[in-house]
Amino acid sequence: MIESLFLPSDTPGVLQSLMVILTAIGVGVFAGRLRVYKVSLGVSGVMFAGLIMGHYGYRIQPDILDFVRDLGLILFVYGIGIQVGPSFFSSFRRDGLRFNLLAVGTVGAGILIAWLLYILTDTQLEYVAGIMSGAVTNTPGLGAARAVLLELRQQPSLAADPAVAYAITYPLGVVGVIIVIVAARQVFRIDLAAEAAAYEANRQQEAASLVRAKCRVHNSEVIGKTLFHLLREHQLTDVIISRLKHTGSQAVITPGLDITLQDRDVMVIVGQPQRVAAFVSLVGSPSTDPQIDAAPDIVSRSVFVTRRSAVHKSLAELNLVNSYGLKVTRVFRSGMELLARPDLELYYGDKLQVVGNQEDIESVCRLIGNAESRLLEPDFLSLFGGLIIGIVLGSVPIVVPGLPVPVRLGFAAGPLLAALLISRYGGVGVIHSYLNAGATHFMKDLGICLFFAAVGVHAGETFYASFVEHHGWTWLAYGSLITFIPLALMVAVGRIWLKINFLQLAGIISGAYTDPAALAFSTGYLRSDVPTQAYAAVYPLVTLCRIFGIQVMLLVLG
Repeated sequence: MIESLFLPSDTPGVLQSLMVILTAIGVGVFAGRLRVYKVSLGVSGVMFAGLIMGHYGYRIQPDILDFVRDLGLILFVYGIGIQVGPSFFSSFRRDGLRFNLLAVGTVGAGILIAWLLYILTDTQLEYVAGIMSGAVTNTPGLGAARAVLLELRQQPSLAADPAVAYAITYPLGVVGVIIVIVAARQVFRIDLAAEAAAYEANRQQEAASLVRAKCRVHNSEVIGKTLFHLLREHQLTDVIISRLKHTGSQAVITPGLDITLQDRDVMVIVGQPQRVAAFVSLVGSPSTDPQIDAAPDIVSRSVFVTRRSAVHKSLAELNLVNSYGLKVTRVFRSGMELLARPDLELYYGDKLQVVGNQEDIESVCRLIGNAESRLLEPDFLSLFGGLIIGIVLGSVPIVVPGLPVPVRLGFAAGPLLAALLISRYGGVGVIHSYLNAGATHFMKDLGICLFFAAVGVHAGETFYASFVEHHGWTWLAYGSLITFIPLALMVAVGRIWLKINFLQLAGIISGAYTDPAALAFSTGYLRSDVPTQAYAAVYPLVTLCRIFGIQVMLLVLG
């Protein structure tokens, strides 16, 4: 019995299949942590462990293999969508549009090169798909290619597994991105300190982060006016006054918009830096009055939205100022800091920064929930409900004139698109977008490990024979064209024409090739977390484009 668990078999049972999967993941994760010149395989080590095990005779039952591979891909892309969804949409208000255009152009260049390789060489179509997916380290693209090939495999010429070519060219894709980042820094003689300073100056200029300031009223033109008329008249409605103390009084209040300003009033203001500075300049001058912060009756506290009755309601609908005398100054959501405008719709898991009387804050806690312990537990209804929506989206056939079979989003793009939309709108019905960070990372990493283990073991069965039979060095040469030519064009256009900060450009390069290993290298090599933000801005759209692009290429050429 014990021997059947550990020794390879051509007809494995359920237990041995599970043992093979778990062993591939365990050994692969360990190998992925080993570093050579600050570079490690990361989670992709699982695929190489699977390749070795498959080569030496270990197998997985076909039904179990299909289930584990598809489930892993679904969990991985859904976790990615939930993780980067909010920042993905918000990035388009800044540099996200040109970043994504640059990244998508790189995707198109890679597809064009793969197309030419198929036409100009005798490489089988599914191997071209595997070469392209591996050369750009795009796992969801491989999953989409496999799904399309299942539709076309009734043709004898389409009987091979693209994962073999993927496994051969994948290391080249990982190392190639790193080589380009290092080479670009040398070619353009990048000064990291200067790039970091330039990025920080630009970020502060366009900052969406909020600041808190104190000011004293002494401008005669605003004395006697209500806050409502003052803010409307000078178009400063995006500034929030959280505290006010009249001159000669020790009482600190959370003011409503109907309060009248008096000479030498002291206020606390929250908003974007430029808007806060404009308000302070309008009403008087900055203040250092310590009493407005030391008021015992007025406190600032974080409150979490966990009650269903408060979800998808705006701050104006909750009417906390008039009902409880409280001011909401900021809302924290998925790592973003939002100004608490009246029309801001609340999502499950939002953290509100409220200012007011302690007793009133307790009343508001009962209104919106504030059950922080509930946020530590994954909501399985929302998780599996979102996955179901993603699978349905991925299964809907999209008829494209001229193609032999419909295009589908598949298990790669369907869950990703569902997660992005759910993140954007906070949920669908009883399904909400909030998942705590630990659950999201676990789901994403577990998914990619399951996928890599299944793909690696299956590809390992024929990996060596395919490398010898199909001249694996030739595939590596083809893959290098897909890896390096689009990257060289991206660096030239991004740095010379678009003048993109190099720290951001490194993140775009990693994101365009959906390469977490290159991203990890970039943050260490460039000594900055800036590449991570650019990576998150382009990853979702690039993933969708790679999934659609490879499907269309296979359907047209097949």
